Amino acid sequence: MSAIAIEKPRIRVLIVDDSFLMRRVIRNILEKDQDFEVVDEAANGLEALERAATWQPDVILLDIEMPKMDGLEFLRYAAPMTNARIVVISSVAQLGSPQAMEALSLGATDIVPKPSGVLSMDLEEKKSQELLGVIRRAVA
Repeated sequence: MSAIAIEKPRIRVLIVDDSFLMRRVIRNILEKDQDFEVVDEAANGLEALERAATWQPDVILLDIEMPKMDGLEFLRYAAPMTNARIVVISSVAQLGSPQAMEALSLGATDIVPKPSGVLSMDLEEKKSQELLGVIRRAVA
């Protein structure tokens, strides 16, 4: 008798950051782990609202400082329209900062500070395991 392998569903992720390079770094972290599927990317909160409605991700990884609609404003609109867990990845939302506290009060699940400021090219090296753990806890 052969065993049937049951594939567990992947965690569907929407990446929201105005920096193309940061979106690539975050995508690279997630694509190295079979548990995650990046369903789309957005460069600002307005794009993110549209893409969240279209893709219905499990998790949204959200920057705070972005043009057109920043992450805090996105959080104000997102709560009634998505069941996704929202994890803030930002250089301005350091743990305990006013931006982090506001993001959490608006419904963010967790905060992952970017290690080196706005363009944290070392995010993969310094925070990849923390980020993956935060996402897994958010959907658990």
